[in-house]
Order: sequence, then structure tokens, then C-alpha cells
Amino acid sequence: MGEVASALVLAGSRGGVDPVAAYAGVAQKALIELAGRTLLERVLAALREAGIDRLAVSASNPLVSEIARRQGARVLPAEAGPSLSARRGIEALGTPVLITTADHALLRPEWIEAFLGSAPADADICVLLARRELVEAAAPGTRRTYLRFADGDWSGCNLFLVRTDRGLAAIDLWRQVEADRKKPWRIVRRLGAATLLRYLAGRLTLADAIARLGGLCGARAAVVPSPFGLAAVDVDKPADLDLVRELTA
Repeated sequence: MGEVASALVLAGSRGGVDPVAAYAGVAQKALIELAGRTLLERVLAALREAGIDRLAVSASNPLVSEIARRQGARVLPAEAGPSLSARRGIEALGTPVLITTADHALLRPEWIEAFLGSAPADADICVLLARRELVEAAAPGTRRTYLRFADGDWSGCNLFLVRTDRGLAAIDLWRQVEADRKKPWRIVRRLGAATLLRYLAGRLTLADAIARLGGLCGARAAVVPSPFGLAAVDVDKPADLDLVRELTA
């Protein structure tokens, strides 16, 4: 794990009123307080506890930037969308770099350590995902977005490892498919008719789809399965905030 010395926390805004921030009575999700600390402070603390000392925060709100600086993190201006913010952050920090989000309220250092320890050494970019059964066992009743493939239903865990500069090409592809992130069949469609038919027939595994997407941009991409179901719980909607408040009470 010592090879990863940098981490980027995406704490910008997609624009408009964020329903979760409005529900909590703050300007942005990163400012929501949970058990006496803002979500941003919790995420930065988990990264430090995992042994990552060089931290940066992509932010657009002055108060979020102030909190980041107070926590010893470098502040980078947020761009229009998380994928472009991620690219700018990687360019500033270099690789390898771990990427997560400020709304990853329950983030634990052991999740980070397990992810980095399991990431294939020859992959340019790795993504952490959790199986539906693990998520639902850890947080019964939670409603997540699942990617349905032949090897099960998977939910993203908001942890990405960009190990080499070739991973930047995968970030560029992410920007192209960002609007389709909750509709996996549209993403798979980019891989060609044969692969789309395999997906629609229920014969395409998630690992194969990720590997093929990486191949589109000349990068080796890999899925790392998470043994922690709660790693898939972020704060996307008011019900998520109620859940994490209950879990941390």
C-alpha cells in the first residue's frame, strides 16, 4: 500500500440545489455534520488513518475549501462534473492516486487498505464495487443503484485507484459516459453489438465489461470486489443521510 501516497476527494457541486444538502440545511453535502464532524472531515480523517498523507480536495464552495485547508489538504478548483475534476486532480497530483468523494460518509481506513491491497498490480485503473447481497445484509432496506451482470448485481463504492498515467484515458471515457452511469446497457453498447447482446442475454460479467471498457481507451481496468457492504453506502439522497446518521449514532 505504500506506493499510494496521494488521494483526491471530489467535493464540488453539480450545480443547482442539492436535495441532500437542502435537507440538512447546508450549502453543500461536504458540509453536513455527522457525529460532530463534517462529511469532508470524516473522509479526510479516514484517508490519513489509512496512511495516505498527501491529500487534495476538489472544491467550489469557499467554506469547503477552508475546511480542507484547515485539515492540511491542498485545494483544487472543481470543474464542471466529477470526471473532469478527477482528471484535473490527477494532473496536479500525479499517479498513483486514490480518488473518493466527500459524501462517502462511512468511509473506513480498513476499506481503503483492503482495496489497495487487493488491486491488481498490473492494472492502470481499479474500481471498488460491492455485491448486492453484502450491501443489503449490512444496510437492510437501503436503496442503491445496482449494475446487473451475469455474475450478480453490483453497487459502486466511490473508491478508484488510478495507478498509471494510462488511467487518464479511462477518466476521459468516464466523462463520455457520465450521463449514462445509472444505465449500464448504454455503457455496454459502446463495446459493440456482440457484447451488448451478451449483456442483454445475461451472459456478460462485470469484470469482463470493465476490462473491455478499459481496452477501448488503451488502459487495463480491473474490478476489486469489496468484502464490506457498507462501503457502497454514500449520501446520495435524504434517506441515505438518515441511514448513516442511524448507523453512526
